[in-house]
Amino acid sequence: MSNSTEWPLWEVFVRSRRGLSHTHAGSLHAPDAEMALRNARDLYTRRSEGVSLWVVPSAAITASSPDEKDAFFDPAADKPYRHPTFYDIPEGVQHL
Repeated sequence: MSNSTEWPLWEVFVRSRRGLSHTHAGSLHAPDAEMALRNARDLYTRRSEGVSLWVVPSAAITASSPDEKDAFFDPAADKPYRHPTFYDIPEGVQHL
């Protein structure tokens, strides 16, 4: 019989009823995506607070290193047009 430590690790993201985006809720082991989704539902939305779940294999996530943050994020500093201060936001737009 398979042991859960042999199953892949999945990262779980939940969008709450009041939320606009998914947030990382935690991790779990499961043999496949369908079982990961079911287990995530049972584990992370027990009080019916979620309206949407994402499960992503941990192995599929590539992350930047906190040790290299200065070198990694410096190129963005020379592109001021990326900051919202250069754009007018129309009235009535609530969530940008």
